[in-house]
Amino acid sequence: MAEEYKDFRKEQDYEIDTLTNDRLIKDHVYDGIRELDNDLPPWWKWLFYVTLVFGVIYLIRLYGFQAPDLIQDVEYANEMKQAEQENPTKNTEIKYERLTDAASLAEGKKLFATHCAVCHGPDGGGLIGPNFTDDYWIHGNTVEAIFGVVSNGVLEKGMTPFKDVISPKQRLQVISYVLSLHGTTPAKPKDPQGDKLDWPY
Repeated sequence: MAEEYKDFRKEQDYEIDTLTNDRLIKDHVYDGIRELDNDLPPWWKWLFYVTLVFGVIYLIRLYGFQAPDLIQDVEYANEMKQAEQENPTKNTEIKYERLTDAASLAEGKKLFATHCAVCHGPDGGGLIGPNFTDDYWIHGNTVEAIFGVVSNGVLEKGMTPFKDVISPKQRLQVISYVLSLHGTTPAKPKDPQGDKLDWPY
């Protein structure tokens, strides 16, 4: 009799909420499991309703009105246009040409002293980085090849990328100055590195 009373009380404890006296378990049984009947919180229900409304509005705007802010191709084109307006030099075509005018070379020399001399030496003879005055090049000696190295760096060799530090025009200026160092005699030239290449200029 005591065991039956305990089982009855145990069943009652699971069916009746001790605070609200609400039933917590339905009469529905599936595979030997009695289903809980907890009411969902109001905030959850409202969140669900808002999600349904948002979904309907989204589908109507996307497929019914072809809203431009929801079409990926249109959104991409708008963002690219905005980026070009914010930084017009970023998307312009680069002409990989060596600059020879005095103003460009003077500016390139300043940039070299600021950003490059610490690794390549003030006279381009090489320190941590390679020598710029000889005929040996690791990544090529064309303007385009050097522009790529200056822009993207060579992280495995400790070369920092400068595409976010100096503009494309400034990169061409410093590259042109570097090329002007070819054939000069540095104070302490570093041993050759890379392949010997014909001078293309």
